[in-house]
Amino acid sequence: MSLQNILSKKNRALLRELVVTDFKLRYQGSALGYAWSLLRPLLLFLILYIVFVRFLKLGAGVPHYPIYLLLGIVMWNFFSEMTSLSLSSIVVRGDLIRKIRIPRWIIVLSSSVTALINFGLNLIVVGVFMAFNHVPIGHGVLLVPLILVQLYLFALGISLILATAFVKYRDVSYIWEVVLQAGFYITPILYPLTRITNHTFQQLIVLNPVATAIQDARYALVTRESITIHSLLPHSIYSFAPYFITVLALLAGVLYFKRNATYFAEDL
Repeated sequence: MSLQNILSKKNRALLRELVVTDFKLRYQGSALGYAWSLLRPLLLFLILYIVFVRFLKLGAGVPHYPIYLLLGIVMWNFFSEMTSLSLSSIVVRGDLIRKIRIPRWIIVLSSSVTALINFGLNLIVVGVFMAFNHVPIGHGVLLVPLILVQLYLFALGISLILATAFVKYRDVSYIWEVVLQAGFYITPILYPLTRITNHTFQQLIVLNPVATAIQDARYALVTRESITIHSLLPHSIYSFAPYFITVLALLAGVLYFKRNATYFAEDL
């Protein structure tokens, strides 16, 4: 899987066709079509905002908490959508793999690009909400691309592992569904991390690369009161653990996928 091979004109064209096909199939027969890619996170945000902010007052004291909440939901939805789409991508494209000789990795990559496009549209909505709520933009916004790259690479590593495992073990989809459900509540999306008074538990939560990315993005875009792993573990090598986990997940995903890709046609 060399860089030259990835960037070849033929592979770029194939990737584009797979992404376009994914979008068409996903929203086929829907009255609102592509609008659902924006409406889904907004509707979820509205429900969670009413329940957890208006009634349970979880965001009391956090500046611009609605934006704080929306950004967390959008970033989690990206991770959830990308890994869920990629999980079944090889199996869904089984007929294509058996009939045509194409790079297997490009199928998983197309699913990730589909999720990435939705993510970009949702971030535009977050930006509009930030403007309406007069959220000040500081120099931290320059770090946001790096934060998003870290989140994408971690999701890509997990996606490659899930897509490979699902070819042989279909139970993986049910297990991952439970993991995502649990992860949504463990990750500080609905509640500020300050709600957890145990310092050790705070550190364990932000070791999760997704939680790290969300907290870092909130710190850069919404409020400097957002707790990050660097504020929990200042001047400590352990503060780089989430980034090490990201690299490890990506390497594990690439190696696992590459080792099994040859046998996909036989196992499907």
